[in-house]
Amino acid sequence: MIRAFFDNLRLAFGTFVAHPLRTLLTLLGIVIGVSTVMTMMALLEGLRIKVNKDLSQLGANVFRVDKWPQGFRVGGGNRMNWNQIAARPPLTLADRRAIAESCPSVLRTAASSWQPGQRVRTVTTETQPNVFILGTTVEYPDTSGITIAQGRYFNDAEDVDGRRVAVLGPDVADRLFPNIEPLGQEIRLKGRPYTVIGIVERRGKVLGLFNLDNQVLVPMNTFLAAYGKRRTSSISVEAKDAQSVDRAMEEVTRVMRQRRELGPNDENNFEVSTNESSAKSLNELSTVITAATFGVCILSLLVGGIGVLNIMLVSVTERTREIGVRKALGARRRRILAQFATEAVALSLAGGLIGIGLGFGLAALGRWALGLYTAVPTWAVGLSLAMSSGVGLVFGIYPAARAARIDPVEAMRAE
Repeated sequence: MIRAFFDNLRLAFGTFVAHPLRTLLTLLGIVIGVSTVMTMMALLEGLRIKVNKDLSQLGANVFRVDKWPQGFRVGGGNRMNWNQIAARPPLTLADRRAIAESCPSVLRTAASSWQPGQRVRTVTTETQPNVFILGTTVEYPDTSGITIAQGRYFNDAEDVDGRRVAVLGPDVADRLFPNIEPLGQEIRLKGRPYTVIGIVERRGKVLGLFNLDNQVLVPMNTFLAAYGKRRTSSISVEAKDAQSVDRAMEEVTRVMRQRRELGPNDENNFEVSTNESSAKSLNELSTVITAATFGVCILSLLVGGIGVLNIMLVSVTERTREIGVRKALGARRRRILAQFATEAVALSLAGGLIGIGLGFGLAALGRWALGLYTAVPTWAVGLSLAMSSGVGLVFGIYPAARAARIDPVEAMRAE
């Protein structure tokens, strides 16, 4: 039995070598389908790993209170009325103080607000207009995972007095002060001078998009005076320990509902989100993308399967005399059936292997050339091999059965 199997494989690969161009064109659909699955799964798995790593930097036992929903929402049940959300009242520093004073399970709170797309200048140079200016309270580093690499963070007195001091992200510092010590230097935001007192430790990008190193952090009151006092804040809340997170969220929700005078049947007009909820939202989005990817893959494999069916029918027609001779010499129908079915499966499996190799190559190229996080999950490799083999088996059965039914006498008469 095993010998017959290897004989069938030898005959199959002999056929492939005899018609290389025809074989490659037949495999094209399968190669495209499998490589698409491999590449997309590598991107999604890399994104999942990166998100978990990034969220772990945001501080332990921390959740957020925001005006706007965090993360991604998909599906009919999660559709949001953005006009209604935009009409929500902003979160303020008074809300932050109320949470700190009224929630016994809360260890500390911090407020932040941001202004994107800003240009930072010195006397001799300037950045691109893509810097994020963050106004924060003093506790912000403890609730966001920030570490000061040089200098210090601003203190309560500097925040209360609205002093113009700044802590730079490493990308901003490298751009503005490439050859000199940044601490004590002066930068300008909206034409106003700020003194650099600290440099943040490098952290990279969140989701591969938002650059945490391209920021300038200033005291909250200084920020509000420069960029507008009516803007909303984001409040980071750290619970006393991991067991207190759920209780702290309940306390914060109760305080915010009381402050906003919401009735028992009124929905919250604010959002409370954890790192886990953000990861869950991303997983929901990943599920949608995965389903779409498999849809493309199935179409490609269908095209590839039709190619396999076509080439196997041609192969049966071309080898009619060979089939007749083998049957005349005693080959049984199941042996002929196994030969051509093995050939179809081997053909599709070869396409699957090429697609897997191409998928690994594209994932590595994205990681090297574009700096993307990619990681090919093992299950994707197994699934790709199973799908390509299945296509060969499904679309190869009919040509194999047709070959097995050929009458040996009529076959030997064929030209």
